[in-house]
Amino acid sequence: MQIFRSIFLTMLLMPFAVMPAEETAENDVTACGFSPQAIALAKLIQQDPLQQRASIQCHPLLAQAADDKARVMAEVGMVMHNVGGSPNSRLREIGFPLPRYYSGVMGNQVEAIAGGYTTPDSVWRAFKGSKSHRQHLLGELDFYREQQFIGVGFYSDRHAPHVEYWVVYVTKAADNLPVPDFEFIPDKGIFVVQQVKPEINLSSPQ
Repeated sequence: MQIFRSIFLTMLLMPFAVMPAEETAENDVTACGFSPQAIALAKLIQQDPLQQRASIQCHPLLAQAADDKARVMAEVGMVMHNVGGSPNSRLREIGFPLPRYYSGVMGNQVEAIAGGYTTPDSVWRAFKGSKSHRQHLLGELDFYREQQFIGVGFYSDRHAPHVEYWVVYVTKAADNLPVPDFEFIPDKGIFVVQQVKPEINLSSPQ
């Protein structure tokens, strides 16, 4: 797995460009994440029978961002969107060109996070049990349905409060097309209340 990380880190140093479909294909599972858990969760999202998108392509820059965010959340012991900056601004800062109509420094139209879920199946069930996350990850709204790139991060530290930390980025890249005529533009925001059940060390997805 360290070899995969080295390869992708080298790729990320190259000038950013959205890769064509054949280079970020869904079956190129190594581009979705740097761990078996992250790759498994990405596949669950891509292949869910209720997935509304025609396709979701793995993107190594999003995978790197998700992996880094999962590690940071474990280090600070919190499951929060605004750790290290808001999700939208964070992707822009690392060079992923979000569409201009995505929210600015306080926005989150790209990130789902969770802590305390041991397996990809369990965290995916939790995400689907949350209306805002189900809408985002399954593309149930027009705004989300056009998001075609995914990257997933997972980090485990038995000394951290939640032990397991999960991060999913699903987003669209900027293009020169007119702004789509959405019924409305959702924003999950970054200010969330962390819900923890100490007896089972579990937090709800955010």
